[in-house]
Amino acid sequence: MARYTGPKTKIARKFGEAIFGDDKSFEKRNYPPGQHGNTRRRGKKSEYAIQLAEKQKTKYTYGILERQFRNMFKKANAAPGITGQVLLQMCESRLDNVVYRMGISPTRSGARQLVSHRHITVNGEKVNIPSYQLKPGDVVAVREKSKSLTAINDSLANASHVYEWITWNGEKKEGTFVSIPERIQIPENINEQLIVELYSK
Repeated sequence: MARYTGPKTKIARKFGEAIFGDDKSFEKRNYPPGQHGNTRRRGKKSEYAIQLAEKQKTKYTYGILERQFRNMFKKANAAPGITGQVLLQMCESRLDNVVYRMGISPTRSGARQLVSHRHITVNGEKVNIPSYQLKPGDVVAVREKSKSLTAINDSLANASHVYEWITWNGEKKEGTFVSIPERIQIPENINEQLIVELYSK
């Protein structure tokens, strides 16, 4: 399974946001990477550079590689609705993202690993494809044999976020993907219109 395995704090510093979650190293040095750090004078970015940076930030946030992201954009562009919003809704509907949102894992990369290692079920069936697109009403659960895993229990104990489009049953360790989230319900700091402009060139 292809995925980004490079340095995460360096990427977060590049975008000026802790896009991979809590990061003590980022908090210590929340300025661009490089020899001159925050003392370097940077010229005004071109329109293309701004659009590209937004696309890259979105890809890294959701853990999606270029070809897969481009294919998602094509599907979003062909679907009814506002292309940028549909694209983000597709990112949010991915199984690994929903596992992360439910609090089963503290990070999206951890959620991806849980899915790949068959710890997660969808409607009672084991699914090991992180990019699996959930539909409203799908039930996502921790597999029976995996309910005692320390990593999962620790993550659930510390989970505090509540999302309107997801319900969670702590006793059963299962949740329902109630609906596709509206743009206003997606908390990520992403300007999706810049991505649409980039791909539309």
